[in-house]
Amino acid sequence: MVADEPNEISRRSFLDLFLSGGVLALFGAVLYPVVLYLTPTPVAESAATSVVAATLSELKPNTGKIFRFGTKPGILLRLPSGDFRAFSAVCPHLQCTVQYRADLENIWCPCHNGHFDLSGKNLSGPPPKPLEAFEVTVRGDDVIVSRRA
Repeated sequence: MVADEPNEISRRSFLDLFLSGGVLALFGAVLYPVVLYLTPTPVAESAATSVVAATLSELKPNTGKIFRFGTKPGILLRLPSGDFRAFSAVCPHLQCTVQYRADLENIWCPCHNGHFDLSGKNLSGPPPKPLEAFEVTVRGDDVIVSRRA
């Protein structure tokens, strides 16, 4: 009787190996897109420290405008006196976007009815701290908002 050579693989072992590889490939083909979907893509913060938020003709007194500042929104206000103020439009409570309420002459967070005064300090509601303030400069017809140093 001749013994099987140690380098030979049986038909059953080959089929087990082949089917196991196929199942692993299928599992990887399904799992890989799911992992990519669930993993957030890194978004680099803009290196710009200032942005043209509006033009003078866009904002009438006692109005506000949401603008993009890097990867987050900002809010530019033109007070009834004609002065400009700018803040981060992200509420420090739950990261909701705030709005300017001309009827109340304050900044309002619609998520939990938080109110901020025109200097960004929280007046009422759950927000734990004031809004981040930005510098505002007017050059010609452009209203430029920049981060404070």
